[in-house]
Amino acid sequence: MAPLRCVALLLLCVWRSASTSIEGDLDYGGVPLWINRLLGEPSVLSLQGRMDRAWYRANNPEGCPQQCDCPIHWPTAVYCDHRALNQPHAGIFLCCFQGNNISSLSSSALANVTGLRWLILDHNQLQSDKLDLAALQNQTQLCYFFANHNHLSSVPSALPAGLRQLRLAHNQIHTISPGAFKNLHNLTLLLLQGNRLQTITQGDFKGLIKLNLLDLSGNLFSSVPRHLPPSVQQLYLSNNSLSALGEDSFMGFLDLKYLRLSSCGLRSPNVHPQVFNISSLVELDLSYNNLTTIPTVPTTLQYLYLEANEIQEFNTTSFCREVGPLSYSRMRILRLDGNKLSYQQLPPDWVFCLRVLHTSLNFILE
Repeated sequence: MAPLRCVALLLLCVWRSASTSIEGDLDYGGVPLWINRLLGEPSVLSLQGRMDRAWYRANNPEGCPQQCDCPIHWPTAVYCDHRALNQPHAGIFLCCFQGNNISSLSSSALANVTGLRWLILDHNQLQSDKLDLAALQNQTQLCYFFANHNHLSSVPSALPAGLRQLRLAHNQIHTISPGAFKNLHNLTLLLLQGNRLQTITQGDFKGLIKLNLLDLSGNLFSSVPRHLPPSVQQLYLSNNSLSALGEDSFMGFLDLKYLRLSSCGLRSPNVHPQVFNISSLVELDLSYNNLTTIPTVPTTLQYLYLEANEIQEFNTTSFCREVGPLSYSRMRILRLDGNKLSYQQLPPDWVFCLRVLHTSLNFILE
């Protein structure tokens, strides 16, 4: 039996406005950065190896720490990444300290800074008990705080109210400090993947009224956590050991669009057949699980990833409640490679149900 290979190439069309651009060659927790040039935001790219440091220092000798770079075209930025520093130095607008040996953050380190908007401390040795909360709380203009790949054991509290992005991926976080998010009404992105969270209590995310993207992948959840902010549109839970999904697992979200559940050990008998029938869903990732059947998805779903499962049957009712001139699936990308389907198992009406797929189904003999 020839296995079914549904190969779909997703062409990503990224719309760029004149005021923004992507700085994408560094990993800041897995989500690209958008830099607004009209606000005067400097590049967050490392300057190491990009230009002779002697040239920078000769042309901008004032007020720059000896170990750092302060480019003249971004006079409010201090680049101190990968310099074996033990303590951060003060900058004005943007401070980059990733890749050092910083284990603590004191209020004195940022005492003379009043307009700091970006603070990047990725790939350091930061510890929760050595993080002076006043050091961050006093930075009332801070919008972006990154501390990915450190040794934090809890989400810090007393974060500045203007924070828009908080990236704490790949730490050792197992608790969320009480009231950590209560004043973060402007936070839109929260990265907590690669930590040790097991439960979310009712008040943990209180205050996150604008949160759009929440990444909880690679933690220790055995079920979909409750009490998540209803505003979330992008929810990532991949690489958790989820024992079951009930019909109400994703109830309460106002406009959930992107849901990732790859590598969660999901099995069809433990997954309610209607759990993903959410009208707002645009993309659903169920790859690398142990599913034997295709769950019911909304007809408005556009991207479905089911590769590397154990699916043995293809039923058009998973995608279409009925097939007609106006009743069909809006699916554009469907991946079923690495399953146990054969060409002979395709029902005759699949082409009418999935009529807007970007590419046709390809069958490759092995």
